[in-house]
Amino acid sequence: MVEQTLLEQLVEALRVMPGIGRKSAQRIAHQLLQRNRDAAKHLSRILAEAMDRIGHCKRCRTYTENELCYLCENTRRDDSTICVVENPSDVDAIEEANYKGRYFVLLGHLSPLDGIGPDDIGLHDFQKLIENEDLKEVILATSTTVEGEATAHFISEMCKARGKQVTRIAHGVPMGGELEYANSLTIAHALDGRREI
Repeated sequence: MVEQTLLEQLVEALRVMPGIGRKSAQRIAHQLLQRNRDAAKHLSRILAEAMDRIGHCKRCRTYTENELCYLCENTRRDDSTICVVENPSDVDAIEEANYKGRYFVLLGHLSPLDGIGPDDIGLHDFQKLIENEDLKEVILATSTTVEGEATAHFISEMCKARGKQVTRIAHGVPMGGELEYANSLTIAHALDGRREI
């Protein structure tokens, strides 16, 4: 077997990014080597530091360098609502719509075919949060994919069994779409039009 050159290794490493195929990775590698070596070195330092220091918030499970993220540390947020999303990028999208409650990030969705069950998406931790008496409403903002809908249904049953009001964001977000790609106006309308399930 022929050993890969360092350039080939760089191209392969860049391909881990979503949407980056071989040709795009080659262009990026050549651009960094030809014109942006200092920026590439800075990127590699920040990337290494981020991989070492960024973990998950102890409460909501989004990304943070600290035990609690800046949203969970904010005492002015509304403790009576919690918005359940699949990914940390969904938190960013909903924040742009001016939501003021709390979050819980599943870090995925239920997918029995892939062996992903309730424990794999943190529903044991979520159960502890919904037992809080101050919590009045759980807003489900999972994607509109089959897995997202199944996850929303499972969580709604969990919440109803504990006497919590459960709403689902309206489907202003396109069917089969992901929240991180929707604009803030679409998300704001979806939040305003949420319904009980």
